[in-house]
Amino acid sequence: MSGFLGEFFGTMILILLGVGCGAGVNLKDNYARGQNWMFITLAWGMAVTFGVYAAGQMGSQGHLNPAVTLGFASAGLFSWNEVLPYLLGQGLGAFAGAALVILYYYPQFQATPNKDGNSVGIFATGPAIDRPFFNVLNECIATFFFILILLNLGNFTTGLKPLIVGLLIMVVGQSLGGTTGFALNPARDLMPRLAYSILPVPHKANANWSYAWVPIVGPLCGGILASFVHVWING
Repeated sequence: MSGFLGEFFGTMILILLGVGCGAGVNLKDNYARGQNWMFITLAWGMAVTFGVYAAGQMGSQGHLNPAVTLGFASAGLFSWNEVLPYLLGQGLGAFAGAALVILYYYPQFQATPNKDGNSVGIFATGPAIDRPFFNVLNECIATFFFILILLNLGNFTTGLKPLIVGLLIMVVGQSLGGTTGFALNPARDLMPRLAYSILPVPHKANANWSYAWVPIVGPLCGGILASFVHVWING
């Protein structure tokens, strides 16, 4: 139960702060509108940091990401018995975080027509150039290196390690995130996209479900591959 609760609240915090940044940057009538990519990657990095801290204090290992959970389990680094509670916590927490953003910014959503920035891009990722093979490859490579580095941190919920994880997210976003928006995390993309799709968001645009498989398949492939490479390197 502690694993589920930690993943739920940690992922909710991650999505609330990360997607909240997206809403602040894109929606009218708030002070953050129009901020740059540095602002966005820093916000997502710190969102991960505080999500990991919270999850760790609640008894989970702070995965907050199915690519981490399934990657670790596939390579024998995490118990399969814990996989389902972790995945449920991540998915439900991500949906709850996105729903809170809709509630928090509701007047700004009302003030912003979709042509002026009210789009699914606040909640989920999309490609700068729509080339599915390269989009999947980008997500796979970025997630591979994210998780390979993560694996070398040991227990990354303690001390200053969550801050290191956040800085890692930030630098991956700045260096490799510009092509697809660096999902790195199926729950981070799928559940906020679903929340945007089914909840009553004013001036709602298309949720772009035709792209939604990319930030699921790419990160999962990268996470599983990184976990097996880590096991191979370390004998």
